[in-house]
Amino acid sequence: MSGQERLPTVVIVGRPNVGKSTLFNCISGSRRAIVGNEPGITRDRIYQVAEHRGRRFELIDTGGILPGDKAQIPVEVLKQARVALEGAAHIVFLIDGRAEITATDRELAQILRKLGKPVVVAVNKIDVAAREILAHEFHTLGFPDVMPVSAEHRLGLEELLDHVTAAFPAGAGEESKTTRSIRVAIIGRPNVGKSTLLNALTGQERAIVTPVAGTTRDAVDEAVSHNGVEYVFVDTAGIRRKGKTRLMAEKLSVVMARRHIRMADVALILLDATEGVVGLDATISGYAHEEGRAVLIGVNKWDAAEGRNKPAFTEQVRDQMKFLDYAPVAFFSAKTGAGVPPLFGLLRRSWEAACRRITTGELNRFLEKIEFDRDVRVRYITQAGVRPPTFVVFTDEKRPLHFSSERFLVNQLRRQFDFAGTPIVVKTKVREKRRRAGR
Repeated sequence: MSGQERLPTVVIVGRPNVGKSTLFNCISGSRRAIVGNEPGITRDRIYQVAEHRGRRFELIDTGGILPGDKAQIPVEVLKQARVALEGAAHIVFLIDGRAEITATDRELAQILRKLGKPVVVAVNKIDVAAREILAHEFHTLGFPDVMPVSAEHRLGLEELLDHVTAAFPAGAGEESKTTRSIRVAIIGRPNVGKSTLLNALTGQERAIVTPVAGTTRDAVDEAVSHNGVEYVFVDTAGIRRKGKTRLMAEKLSVVMARRHIRMADVALILLDATEGVVGLDATISGYAHEEGRAVLIGVNKWDAAEGRNKPAFTEQVRDQMKFLDYAPVAFFSAKTGAGVPPLFGLLRRSWEAACRRITTGELNRFLEKIEFDRDVRVRYITQAGVRPPTFVVFTDEKRPLHFSSERFLVNQLRRQFDFAGTPIVVKTKVREKRRRAGR
């Protein structure tokens, strides 16, 4: 939300598996949060701008909180939730209406009362009228506002949102229509440092960081302004091979990560310098290449790599990922911050290259100056689209350009017009011969 009026925030909080992510998806109208039957699926706090009766607000889904649990990830979840709660305009304390009040519910109620924020107790899974009477039992948690809802069946949501947004100004925080942000998906294997990099780029502890592989399951995003440009960074869950993703949450994470790649402008592919380039790195990179995204390859943990040699590591990257020969390679340490600031400029350059348009006149003047190795007669070239830059070449041949001729043309286009960091697509069409006069 950098560079614009801050929206009021509504934070959904509760113990694991009470339906927070389902409620979040219902209110936001998206599937940003992963929903499933396994407790604790959401670990980071997930943001989405939502609107109710002309009142816009930022909706935050926190991880399932277990205040007394000393295990590392639950402690980090509590820490993340506190950051969100302290900035909340209104808190929705979600309770499972089909279960009795638990000790965790009471601990959370105590934490929320100390904050002094407006709190509404939303008693979830009240999907039949006979159960509405049960909602009143939750007044014992000490909050005057208790409302029955069913997130799954969308019951009681209008009344809940009327109550929560009553004090919000209409049209608050309208985004500038002229603002265009660059959306960057941070992708890579589990535990290569994606969340640490997100924190380094945003200058705050936005995502949970632990030594446990696969800590991030949902995609977490944050907007940052740098030199007048807004970047929206998305920290996607670590992608494992399909055969390794036995748990339902992890399978969904792969699906969601690939979806965020499709929605991104630039894919920042993260490698671990201490482990080198492995087969899964190439597989993950292939997802971004297949979607035609602009790409930047980031080599993290460079400060901890043995015998640091950038040219040798870059050669290893090129050998393992031949299809990404156009992607710049950047070396840095997300943990120390060394080498992180230049990433903004590299990401912007890749994005601008992906959006670059060349006039037909420029392209054909360029075409006159190049000589193909093979007996190829390219008569005409024009640009058909961007993101990725797509060119149509007209030839006298009735078949596509030979792959070597196409590769030569792509390399020449890249060099002449600075298409670094983006794939280029070339399509061939047979030039129609003009009919002779009088026929």
